[in-house]
Amino acid sequence: MKPIQHSRLSRAFTLVEILIVVVILGILAAIVVPQFAGTAQDAQIGAFISSVKTYADAAEYHNIREGSYPVDGSSGVVPAGFEDYVDADEWAAGTPMGGDWDTELNDSGVSAAVGVHFNGSPNPGDSVMQLVDERFDDGDLASGLFRKLDSDRYYYILEP
Repeated sequence: MKPIQHSRLSRAFTLVEILIVVVILGILAAIVVPQFAGTAQDAQIGAFISSVKTYADAAEYHNIREGSYPVDGSSGVVPAGFEDYVDADEWAAGTPMGGDWDTELNDSGVSAAVGVHFNGSPNPGDSVMQLVDERFDDGDLASGLFRKLDSDRYYYILEP
């Protein structure tokens, strides 16, 4: 009687089967990845809006307690006297969308504002910033509470 031999090839996957699985996984990844890209932008916009509102509230509180809005500061640097109202490390870290936090006082055509200055850093552009504006204002970067003040500056207007 001859011993039973098991073929090793019958238990393994063929190269063609493995390639088919890899191609299917690649197709699925190509479908799913772009959907996550839009989600990431939505999350950035939401975080940016939340931060802008927090800093605007802090500036309003500063105005109530000190009798004036925070001074016009350098981009990315907490204005003098404002460090008691905001977390200096978070301010210096920049915005969720890139760029630096900034304040304006009697400058750039407004009395007081807080916002982002894309000072040499990648600017998401008007189309993205308009999405920000649509979420919590009038959808027009030329008017309302959230405005474009310069080619690389977008601000929440505290006092026009």
